[in-house]
Amino acid sequence: MTGVPEYLESWLVGQRWFGGKRRAPKLEVIGGFGLVDPTGAAVIRVYFVLDHAEYPLLYQVPLTERRDPLRGAEHALVAKTEAVDGTRYVYDGPHDPAFAEALLRLILDDGVAHETDGPSGDNSGGIVVAGGRHTPGAEAVSIRSSRVLGGEQSNTSIVYETVGRDGQPSTPLICKLFRALHDGENPDVVLTEVLGSSGSRVAPQPIGHVSGQWRDSGTSSGVARGHLAFAQEFLPGVEDAWKVAIRAVERGEDFTERAHALGATTAEMHGTLAAALPSRPTTPSDIAAIIDSMRSRFEIAAREVPSLAGYRAALDDAYERAAASSWPALQRIHGDFHLGQVLSVPHRGWVVLDFEGEPLRPMRERSLADIPLRDVAGMLRSFDYAVGSVELSRPGRAADTWALPCRRAFLDGYIERSGRDLREHGAVLDAFEIDKALYEAVYEARNRPGWLAIPMGAISRLLEHAALA
Repeated sequence: MTGVPEYLESWLVGQRWFGGKRRAPKLEVIGGFGLVDPTGAAVIRVYFVLDHAEYPLLYQVPLTERRDPLRGAEHALVAKTEAVDGTRYVYDGPHDPAFAEALLRLILDDGVAHETDGPSGDNSGGIVVAGGRHTPGAEAVSIRSSRVLGGEQSNTSIVYETVGRDGQPSTPLICKLFRALHDGENPDVVLTEVLGSSGSRVAPQPIGHVSGQWRDSGTSSGVARGHLAFAQEFLPGVEDAWKVAIRAVERGEDFTERAHALGATTAEMHGTLAAALPSRPTTPSDIAAIIDSMRSRFEIAAREVPSLAGYRAALDDAYERAAASSWPALQRIHGDFHLGQVLSVPHRGWVVLDFEGEPLRPMRERSLADIPLRDVAGMLRSFDYAVGSVELSRPGRAADTWALPCRRAFLDGYIERSGRDLREHGAVLDAFEIDKALYEAVYEARNRPGWLAIPMGAISRLLEHAALA
């Protein structure tokens, strides 16, 4: 275990995905692996960097080292160092074509990478700390070019233009490099691969992943295991459902047909996951635990937004009705479902992205079975937010009647595709939607007070509806 070079520490704290910006980091390299650049122009090394400050956070930091500057990569230069035999240029790996190709080749070739002691291209020796797995049936391709996708907060994604065996341009790929590493499987990898292997096209088609292991004194074995990267089909030039919905609200366009199709897509996603992965009946203890968590969220929200305290009695009634109602089975779900997680793809329909679940939950919790109504409630809240956000920015342009028909159409599409009448679980769905709105109220109070009216109006309306049900 070693410290990190001074240049690396100063660079790390400036990255969007680095979570310790509010405190002085205490960094240590706990391991890593090397990859080979076939051209010999770059030395490739992936560091596992642990930040001990406050609570441990582990980061994946790929770097490349070159003797000559990499043209066009000035923005990705981490440091310029002096060695005995000359100057070295150190780059953030995803921006270097050498690392980008080596990473995807690790997946496509079912390769392995071994632990190494320092920045070296030698893959031999040491334990295997990274292994690629190519999804069976995925197309064999050659890489033509790569670029980093901008705007991400917690990961770094590399987009590849590819060529098929026939020499013709093939479907572009995207490989998500997980910057923050966690012990346990990443649900984005697991669920997307399950959907793809089941023949469903409701998610991008998977290409493969890299999994790894590293030392972790917090586990019983002293070793943690998790996903390092994930490659899948890339769908360029398409819009997410949030943008499509916002435009429809602004123009006063009917969105019910698309909302109905989105409900059917959601039902297909849930049905495929339930058939392929373990599910089980919801027990009274499950219900009690979920209702307790909802009550806890209300207490947190009431401290942040004191006016919520006036809803306490109505919320208690809503939670009691939910607890006494029929609940669907526990199964794997999306976990963070809203309009921004869905793409509108021409000639294909809605395609669901980002199955990582709630970012603030521990990775192992995100891999537990949950109630599918949580996803349904998330999307219903998203329709309300589309109207609310337009009304805030352009008062008078968003009709109050836009969201309600969309909500109904979404539920109708879900019911028709699944054969499951969600009205049997109406009190439970109300409780999940209220719980989501309480989460939103806390977020808005802390970050966007001007938006607080959106979830507050929803809580009042939902409680009134629950009382009349």
